Amino acid sequence: MKKTVKPPSPWPGKVLALLRAGNPAAAIAQIKVAPGVRELRALEKQMAEAQLTGKWRDVDLAIGESLEALSAPRLHRSP
Repeated sequence: MKKTVKPPSPWPGKVLALLRAGNPAAAIAQIKVAPGVRELRALEKQMAEAQLTGKWRDVDLAIGESLEALSAPRLHRSP
C-alpha cells in the first residue's frame, strides 16, 4: 500500500504573516484554534528559520500551550 504525503498546510505561513505585519494578538488567536500539532510544529520551524522565536513571549507561550493541549490524551470522549 502506497503512503500518501500530505502537502504542507498554508496555515503556518498565514500566522507568520500576521506576526510580520505586527499583529501578535491575531496570531495568538489563530494559534489557540490551530488545526493540529503538525501545523504548530511547522509554525515553530518557520519562526526559527525567520529568527522570530523569542521576539513575542506571548506568542511562544501560546504555541507551547496549544501543543500541550493538542498532544495531551483525552480523558473522555463524547458519545
